[in-house]
Amino acid sequence: MSDSKAPSTHETRQRIVSAGTELFRRTGYTGTGMKQIAAAAGAPFGSIYHFFPGGKAQLGEEVIRTSGAVYLGLITALMTPYEDRVAATADAFTAAAGTLAELDFADPCPIATVAMEVAGTNEALRQATSEVFDSWVDHLAAYYTEGGIPEPAARETASSVIALLEGAFMLGRAARSTTPVLAAAKAAAAIVRAALAGE
Repeated sequence: MSDSKAPSTHETRQRIVSAGTELFRRTGYTGTGMKQIAAAAGAPFGSIYHFFPGGKAQLGEEVIRTSGAVYLGLITALMTPYEDRVAATADAFTAAAGTLAELDFADPCPIATVAMEVAGTNEALRQATSEVFDSWVDHLAAYYTEGGIPEPAARETASSVIALLEGAFMLGRAARSTTPVLAAAKAAAAIVRAALAGE
């Protein structure tokens, strides 16, 4: 008789992805071993290769794409209630500053961490991070277009806002301070305001 409390294969796979996401975020892609991931997931070591026969690189790609979708959902949840695109942008950065502090200045985004480490050495992971960032820019550009910023200015604005946020996270981690993120909030709001004014 099977143990009804035993995790399903889907649950085990999800635990492995979640463990990989958390470890890549905290210790980086190269600093994380597969045994660490198995231990954190509470899964047999061999199960990782059952689900991810391509090993760490395949798991890394899954983490990037899964996390990318989650963060896109967060962006949507933060900004959708706002009609005012300037206020939405500034408040999203303020919320991000709070998240950074709550995480004790660990990188809140495993995608950026992996991108910084492997963009020049692993083409599959570089491509995955590029596609995730593009999806964020596409979504944000559409949101800005709906708010009155015409293309291609909406896409340029979205790209600048994402770049500001990711750069601010890096500076904030280094300084162990939310100041860079809050400063970037003002800069991002100014960029959106200027785009809405057609400047």
